[in-house]
Amino acid sequence: MKFHGLDPRTRFVRWGLFAIAVGIVVGATAPTAVRSLATAWDANRSSLPWLVERLAGFLAYFAVAGSVIYGLLLSTKILDAIAHRPITFNLHQDLASIGLGLAGVHGALLALDKTVPFSLPQIAVPGLSPHSPVAVAAGQLAFYLMAIVIASFYARRTIGQRAWRLLHYLTFLAFVGATAHGLGAGTDSGSAWAWWIYVGATVAVAFLFSYRIAMSVGARGTRRAAAAPRMAPAPRSEPLPRPAPLPRASAPTRPQVGLE
Repeated sequence: MKFHGLDPRTRFVRWGLFAIAVGIVVGATAPTAVRSLATAWDANRSSLPWLVERLAGFLAYFAVAGSVIYGLLLSTKILDAIAHRPITFNLHQDLASIGLGLAGVHGALLALDKTVPFSLPQIAVPGLSPHSPVAVAAGQLAFYLMAIVIASFYARRTIGQRAWRLLHYLTFLAFVGATAHGLGAGTDSGSAWAWWIYVGATVAVAFLFSYRIAMSVGARGTRRAAAAPRMAPAPRSEPLPRPAPLPRASAPTRPQVGLE
């Protein structure tokens, strides 16, 4: 039994209940959270951008990795058994967009961080970073690749399905760049919990990607085997033996008339 999404007639009720729940949570926790943030800001005013920058970086990586894994689950049709395809496709797109936005916040906060000062060209141009230029460049390129992929979602009808699929493969390069950026430039990459995050996401993507390739190769072989009998040439029939020619009738002999 497949899940085809919630009833659209209950959309306003669902959103209303969600808004009420959020309002209750925010109303109950906002005063305490504001006081705690104000205290933390006064005590660690210089290090807060660095803390928020690290948090945004990890959240961006979670969103990008989740989008890649979700896309692979979608392409292997594993999710079709439990979810409606338009719902899963939209969630895949939303995760990629959220990851791009958080990556932008992560990069913009570098301009406010005084621990390692970054200028705008150093934030925007790969290779100019004063800290781990190769690893930072990998993250910058991953950001630009994700921007191209997300833009292709909105230009899908214009560029066509084939071009959209080709551009979609850039997501894997973006994931590799984001992983290399986190391992090489992240200040928490030496921690066990951060290392396991990167390793776990990489193993999941590598396994699903290999499974997707195996499915494609198997399906291609099945199609070729099914098409082989139809494409086989028809057997040539042996030519029938030609009938033997009939014997020709001999011409009648003309009697000779002798002289008497």
